[in-house]
Amino acid sequence: MDQFNSKNYSIYANFLNKLAKDLTRYYYSKLNRTFKVSNKLKGKGYDPVTTSDKAFEKFIRSKINNKFSNHQVIGEEFGHKKSKSNFTWVIDPIDGTRSFVIGNPTWSNLISLNYKDKPILGLANFPVLKKHYLNYSDKIAYVFENGKRKKISVNKKATFKDVKVSAAFHGWLSLNKQKKIPKILKLMQFPCSDALSYSHLAEGRVDIVIQCSNKIWDIHPLIPIVKAAGGYISTWDNKDAINAGNILVSSNKAIHNKFLKLLKPVSK
Repeated sequence: MDQFNSKNYSIYANFLNKLAKDLTRYYYSKLNRTFKVSNKLKGKGYDPVTTSDKAFEKFIRSKINNKFSNHQVIGEEFGHKKSKSNFTWVIDPIDGTRSFVIGNPTWSNLISLNYKDKPILGLANFPVLKKHYLNYSDKIAYVFENGKRKKISVNKKATFKDVKVSAAFHGWLSLNKQKKIPKILKLMQFPCSDALSYSHLAEGRVDIVIQCSNKIWDIHPLIPIVKAAGGYISTWDNKDAINAGNILVSSNKAIHNKFLKLLKPVSK
């Protein structure tokens, strides 16, 4: 089977929809309490990990293993479980750990299902906000909130003149490099909240999201959601976002191309 059988979308989407609810329940029953924080970079910067990150990932892995035991799994905290399956689950147990540590509600659980390394389904679950985003095919994505689901779509009519830009460099882009993109800096009107910004673009609330140094677990779960909602996504040098790294997401092709040009001085 060279291509993913689209008839199977619902099997995996329904699994992820239930998992989102299970993760929110798990957070409130087990993890909404004191946790320990350590710094992965130890003196070379700040990249926090908490005991909750590890607990979430173990929980997600157990759910996947119970249902799809032969599938591969790649997680931020516990590495790669390999098999001969064409299916791989990619997990970021807490995307936005910095937000989690200080009590901002914008952190999420991110999970993608990849077929032959290509993300086909994505879940972005926000336990504190009590909502989650999930695509059900390559053309349909929903936000689930207050017991209801609503189909989402990017703002296809966005123009460069009125563009809403959410961007952050989180210390990854040096000040000297930032000076090379003054137009981008001027356009950064809205705060960037990790996966929530990508989700807001898919919902039509913002038109451009620019982020630095995404790992595969940061971006793979968002790729299918953004694409199903009609968005454009690539690296800053216009490569496939599957490669991760510096990411640009846009609500239409015209402004995507415009921002690729603006980012050119720092996209090498």
